[in-house]
Amino acid sequence: MNISPIKSGTLMPDFSQNSPLVRYALRGLERCWLPEHGCWSHIYHLDGRASPNESLRRSDVFYTLNVLLGMSRIRDVPGGINLSETFHRNADELTALSVPKYALGMALWASAELGFELPEQVRRQVKALLSDQSGWESFRAQDLGMLLTGVVAQARAGDKEWVRFAAPLYRFLEERFSSGSGLFFDAASGFRRRFASFATQIYLSIACYHYGEFAGEASALANADACVRKLIALQGPDGEWPWFFDAAAGRVLDFYEVYSVHQYGMAPALLEWAERYRVPGARNALIKGFNWVLGKNQLRRSMLVPDLGLSIRSQIRKQELTTRVPRMLRAIKNAYSGRDAVLIESSGVGLRLECRSYELGWILWSFGQRADLLELTHNAAFGKIPVPA
Repeated sequence: MNISPIKSGTLMPDFSQNSPLVRYALRGLERCWLPEHGCWSHIYHLDGRASPNESLRRSDVFYTLNVLLGMSRIRDVPGGINLSETFHRNADELTALSVPKYALGMALWASAELGFELPEQVRRQVKALLSDQSGWESFRAQDLGMLLTGVVAQARAGDKEWVRFAAPLYRFLEERFSSGSGLFFDAASGFRRRFASFATQIYLSIACYHYGEFAGEASALANADACVRKLIALQGPDGEWPWFFDAAAGRVLDFYEVYSVHQYGMAPALLEWAERYRVPGARNALIKGFNWVLGKNQLRRSMLVPDLGLSIRSQIRKQELTTRVPRMLRAIKNAYSGRDAVLIESSGVGLRLECRSYELGWILWSFGQRADLLELTHNAAFGKIPVPA
């Protein structure tokens, strides 16, 4: 695959029908492209280093599939992007690399949305994984959520051999990952189970919506709705989506770090479903969360990097930029003391100066087909990118 060089601040005519927000993300993805590998990068560093793109192959491949999923929803794909070649080149590597199980789910989902055949070796590996139900005990929430979403996407696209896996996967989710609080557990069992992230909620709720709509399963839709309602109730005062929860108690254990991708990409992907099913407050929560990225946040600064078409990854406690240990200990303490997390003083909050390509992919997925949120998709923050004469 090749992406033809595009000068900064210009727009190729073949994607002029996209919104300014989508064009912004596409411009950022140019920066993240690794021509030697035919994929988008693991990290684009925003600290001024001479070579900002960092590659980690198993992550590059997964992120690239996530970006391609987003490409499936935009109005006009840039002419220099060969979707089929990029998909097959990266999907072919899934069985050779030590990728997490959720990467296989993303391959199922992206191939269904793009209309591309899965490589046969990937198909065999996923089928073997799903046929061994004893192995499901090791699934984390993201594994289960993406695999169920991918299975349903394949079935809806007409590949009926995946249908047999859908109901058992959903039953496993309902029996082992649901909690009375409305939030989902992060694992089927074990000490770590109750400590669930925002991503846990996103992936399992989206999977429930997909399955519920496909199978006409009312309990799946109800579980997704309940999770969304709980998340909205726990959203921060400036629209920030908390990172860490006690799923059993339905409480926030830690707000930090607050990720931009949750605000502008992953939460909107879930809330689009919630709007469709008329969950109260879903649209307002989406808008408030998105505005966090535009500067209505604790630091009162935009998280965008307009010159590059990128975004700053997160706001984080300054002393935790290089270690997760204090965050883990604090979460355990809060869980067992019953203490609710709060936002700290802004003087103690810093920035993680990087952007990851999948984050931009979620913008494409969540806003590629939306024409009803012009205050976001056509916000002045994304500029007017002229089409060359």
